[in-house]
Amino acid sequence: MIFDDLGLSPETLKAVHEKGYKEPTPIQAKAIPLIQMTRDVVGLAQTGTGKTASFTLPMIDALSGGRAKMRMPRSLVLAPTRELAAQVAENFDTYGKYHKLNKALLVGGESMIEQKKLLEQGVDVLIATPGRLLDLFERGSILLNDIRILVIDEADRMLDMGFIPDIERIMKLLPSNRQTLLFSATMAPEIKKLTEKFLSNPKSISVAPAASPAKTVEQFLVEIHWKKKQQTLLTLIKQEKVDNAFIFLNRKKDIDTLTSFLKQKGFSAAGLHGDMPQPKRTETLNKFKSNEVTLLVCSDVAARGLDVKGVSHVFNYDVPMSADDYVHRIGRTGRAGEKGRAWMLASNSDEKFLEAIEALIKKKLERVVLTEEKRHEPKGKSTTKDTAPRHQKPKAKANTYKPEPQVVPKDDEIEGDGFGDDVPAFLK
Repeated sequence: MIFDDLGLSPETLKAVHEKGYKEPTPIQAKAIPLIQMTRDVVGLAQTGTGKTASFTLPMIDALSGGRAKMRMPRSLVLAPTRELAAQVAENFDTYGKYHKLNKALLVGGESMIEQKKLLEQGVDVLIATPGRLLDLFERGSILLNDIRILVIDEADRMLDMGFIPDIERIMKLLPSNRQTLLFSATMAPEIKKLTEKFLSNPKSISVAPAASPAKTVEQFLVEIHWKKKQQTLLTLIKQEKVDNAFIFLNRKKDIDTLTSFLKQKGFSAAGLHGDMPQPKRTETLNKFKSNEVTLLVCSDVAARGLDVKGVSHVFNYDVPMSADDYVHRIGRTGRAGEKGRAWMLASNSDEKFLEAIEALIKKKLERVVLTEEKRHEPKGKSTTKDTAPRHQKPKAKANTYKPEPQVVPKDDEIEGDGFGDDVPAFLK
């Protein structure tokens, strides 16, 4: 199947072709015809499968024949974070450039006065985070009784961030004869209840097992003492062929510390987390997309849905406490059929979180013991020459042997005894 077979308008197809796309992804091929039939849809797909275009393309065509009234948007897209909302807005700009559609982006951290001005002009597409939408509604700046299409994007992330009560409240303010589209990577019980309560005979589509990592991402694990994290990350960045990378941490306060450390070592790094002002977050993300910044040190605010093309690596500096977050984090690489590599640093205290991740993805992560000089290569794929340790004679064939692995101390081992391998017998 190609995009031309989906019944999209010539104007929309022209914009799609200009982006270089010919064939729709599986979620797009399934969702677009159903949305064109005005069916309610529940779409389940892993991250990086093209969910955003699967609803923006048919929405552009559906809205092209009407005109918005002042303060009465014709469609509404709800996103959990400011970054995801901005990405949806970019999709409408990209694929709707040959249609005369007005849009407004309502997110926190931006001028409410400017947002009100846009609403007064009338918007065809309203893209918003739940909090800012309700804030403006309570001020009388928005009327929601003309909404014809509602999209709830990244519904599982909405649940994680505690937005489900806000979503329910918003849906009660909308006309009952609307079309509702819900997209999520997982179907938690709370989200299922939401679909049963507010969607009308929805058609469910799924293109991949819930919360499954992309097959294009190679996954590795390094087990180390927590005090060695900075140096281990530095070794990995130097030994891997890193074009650009997301580096995920669990705590916001650690992001600035690690960013400063990487900058001191000469890397182009920047931090990104939810406490930063929105203009600064947008500026940082744009620098990363343009490769002005190559290492983005971030919290899980960047784990869901952000589409940055050509990301070569993801480093989980901290093991995520939610197994689902691991899948979303590593989904920032290996997108659109490209190869990617994901590394995770784990210590003894991460054992229960690691077990949950491996249970979710139904596989054991490949354990790697790092050497100081050599980038890890999966078995059978090593092509680089290495120097054998002093105590080991080199093998006859060049480029085929592997050095004796350097054992990294476990958390409970004594460090710095000063004797190396020659510990006197009386100390043993």
